[in-house]
Amino acid sequence: MPTPLPDDVAWRLLESMLLIRRFEEAVLRMSQEGQFRGHYHLYIGQEATGTAVMSVLEPRDRLNSTHRNHGHVLARGAEPGKAMAEILGKATGLIGGRGGTIHLCDPDLGFLHTSGIVGGCISLGVGGGYACKQKKDGSVCATFFGDGALEEGVSFEALNIASLWKLPVLFMCENNSTGSWAPGEGYPTLVHASTDLRLIPQSVGIRTMRVDGADAAAVREAVSDAVARCRRGEGPAFIEAMTKRWPGSNPLWPEPATGVTDIRIATGETQAGGAHKDWIENHDPVLRLARALAGGGNDARTRLYALDAAVKARIDDAVNFAIDSPLPAPATAFDHVFA
Repeated sequence: MPTPLPDDVAWRLLESMLLIRRFEEAVLRMSQEGQFRGHYHLYIGQEATGTAVMSVLEPRDRLNSTHRNHGHVLARGAEPGKAMAEILGKATGLIGGRGGTIHLCDPDLGFLHTSGIVGGCISLGVGGGYACKQKKDGSVCATFFGDGALEEGVSFEALNIASLWKLPVLFMCENNSTGSWAPGEGYPTLVHASTDLRLIPQSVGIRTMRVDGADAAAVREAVSDAVARCRRGEGPAFIEAMTKRWPGSNPLWPEPATGVTDIRIATGETQAGGAHKDWIENHDPVLRLARALAGGGNDARTRLYALDAAVKARIDDAVNFAIDSPLPAPATAFDHVFA
């Protein structure tokens, strides 16, 4: 069992997780309203992983993210309004509306790159780790990727080089294949001959850990140990964070399968129901942490409701900012183009 989170840390993590959840619910709503076009991925159900990782990393550290990036960027401290504006392709977005949802990124917060290609960022994370080692300042590079990335040849090459050169890289594998539909029925899940993904990094001498990705305390403890080893020059670490996939991410396009999260479920004021009752009660990381904190009594429940109300207001402001923001001027179309 992981060491319980200190009360102040737990509340900070919950605030970040709630921010991500309400942001993602707003993104889903805005897509259905036609506020933006194109495919997108949501981080619902994985908030505990990204938030816990970011709570351990320092400003000097570097990161690479994936197509499922909203939670990583927000947990690192990006302004929600600018993140939402980026998704809508607005000029006030984090990178001027040029990245959109799939390539959401904030270089000012240490993000080297966000890649929409499966496995596209794992090798870039090795490059980031090499740069960190050359700086000799104790910094590390955390690279996020899904379980499907380990089907790609570049992943093994990246793990091998990182191990050979003892690079300070945290390989953060977010495995959300548990509970997902089979290929052909919905969004494809992992297709791999290995029965244990940890065997792949272990084959090149990388220390590995597996944690419950919906348990913020477990993730934070594992990441703290791994990052400390990286900073000491002991080479890379690989963590596999296991989560049961949010039902709304099973189809090819995200769907509001579990509805808007009702924080009262965490206090027992209302009960979960419907086809996805088990996921809501047992696998929703936001409600799991909220339930643990709400057990502190009436003051804790009051604090929980106030926190959720404040987060909702913040996301409402972010949505309004994004909608009211201008599109990039046509004259800027070729800005940042190298050739």
